[in-house]
Amino acid sequence: MNTTEPLSPSQIFLEAFRRHSAGLCVVTALKADGSPTGFTATSVTSLSASPPLASFNMSQTASSWSALKKDARVAIHFLGTDSLELARIMAGEASERFAGDHWSPGPHGLPILTGVSAWVEAQVVERVEVEFAGMIAVRITGGALGPTQSPLAYHQKGYSTATAL
Repeated sequence: MNTTEPLSPSQIFLEAFRRHSAGLCVVTALKADGSPTGFTATSVTSLSASPPLASFNMSQTASSWSALKKDARVAIHFLGTDSLELARIMAGEASERFAGDHWSPGPHGLPILTGVSAWVEAQVVERVEVEFAGMIAVRITGGALGPTQSPLAYHQKGYSTATAL
């Protein structure tokens, strides 16, 4: 057992999850006024293949939270190494995320990012509020595949890729 100085629950949480490499996705949606919104997410996971369900987590203080009500539509974009610049844009200032030609309106007007390895359209089926965070469950309703790319991961506050062992 390691005999390092004890850490607070918040410190151990941050340090442990920084050491946990996670795949990178971008979730996009439309605000009530019809303008695009989106954010990077490392918490996207599959729930079920039949029916096709997925989930992701986010802060309730995030600029996109209000757009993700039950029955709202979203697009989840799976990023590969060719999508590194998209990851940087979508992790930047909310007001700048849709400035440029890296996206276009897709099904139901959803913002669809270009150059991703895959994207899925989904409908929010459940939104669970937990403290200041939230869990969103979605049913996949469509999507498309892009070019095959090496995986893009977020690790130790930076971007990396996986190599075969």
